[in-house]
Amino acid sequence: MKTDFNGIFLIAANPVDILSYATMKWTGFPPERVIGSGTSLDTARLRQTVAELIDVEAGSVHGYVLGEHGDSEFIAWSNIRIGNLPIESWTGPLDAEKKEAVLAKVRDAAYYIIERKGATAYGVASALARITRVILNNENAVLPLSVYMDGSNYGLNDVYVGTPAVLGANGVVKIAEVPLNEEEQKAMENSAGVLRKILDDSFIPIDNEK
Repeated sequence: MKTDFNGIFLIAANPVDILSYATMKWTGFPPERVIGSGTSLDTARLRQTVAELIDVEAGSVHGYVLGEHGDSEFIAWSNIRIGNLPIESWTGPLDAEKKEAVLAKVRDAAYYIIERKGATAYGVASALARITRVILNNENAVLPLSVYMDGSNYGLNDVYVGTPAVLGANGVVKIAEVPLNEEEQKAMENSAGVLRKILDDSFIPIDNEK
């Protein structure tokens, strides 16, 4: 900050939601110019998993992993579309067990990759390259990111969580709030609550005047 940095902070280190919040507080930057990679990689893995499930190309799958980039993240099943049709038009009814199996595969993919390759650098690097390209080209693209909640979306306040957002050259332009059903809204609130508790219990003083 002593160099009069006037760019955008893109946080990738974990816990990404917590560190995005801390960076915003420590620097005093506007929240729209401090973003985390959030659930970008999780969402890419979700789309690939669903694509394999129904045998279509992953780019044709539209849906998001929301909330914390971590154990409390969840899939917004009610919003997954393939060819503008709900996922169950392709798969038939999905019970809780099937949904949990997909979530586990998406959420725990890192453990599988680390066990076999030693690290997960390539996946997150691809996500970061995409985010950076969107900023540099001012694309105003909708990406799943960790962004600041100010009370205007999902009923959440003063916490960073994963959600789709419009991203451009100056950072976050708009949060694209995903319509959630009652169960999904509870999952979002739970995920934000997990993150909020970590922040409240943090032993690291956050003071942007220092």
